Amino acid sequence: MEPLSPGSTAPHIPGAPDGAKVAVFFKINCPVCQMAAPKFDQLEAAYPGRVLGVGQDPEADIARFTDRYGMTSVPTHPDLHPYELSDAYGVRVVPTMFLLDGSDTVLDVSESWDRDGFNRITHLLAEATDAEFVPLSERGDGLPALRPG
Repeated sequence: MEPLSPGSTAPHIPGAPDGAKVAVFFKINCPVCQMAAPKFDQLEAAYPGRVLGVGQDPEADIARFTDRYGMTSVPTHPDLHPYELSDAYGVRVVPTMFLLDGSDTVLDVSESWDRDGFNRITHLLAEATDAEFVPLSERGDGLPALRPG
């Protein structure tokens, strides 16, 4: 299964903000998601109200994850087995980040930890919201350029 491609209409995620937004799919036991969690919190701080986490775990486990790994400001929605929302989006690996417009049309997608892909999505989010671009990750911040999920 391939992830939804740009131009596809994505299913609405309960609790998703109106307008342009980023949906980040993650799993609490994923080491790459644990590594990236603080960056997703920084993304929410840079673009308030534009980020939603979709955790493939129960709400209580997601809450412990967000506290432990520093993703406390990102609102989350659980997607439990059989992972209907993740399947509808074509999520193959976590983390996967989707940029959606106000009509839930996919504008871009990036899988695993991909600094260039995530920064591209962040740049497009800044443009869509008339906000200043704040990179999600930069060389020298201690994170790799790419790490498979």
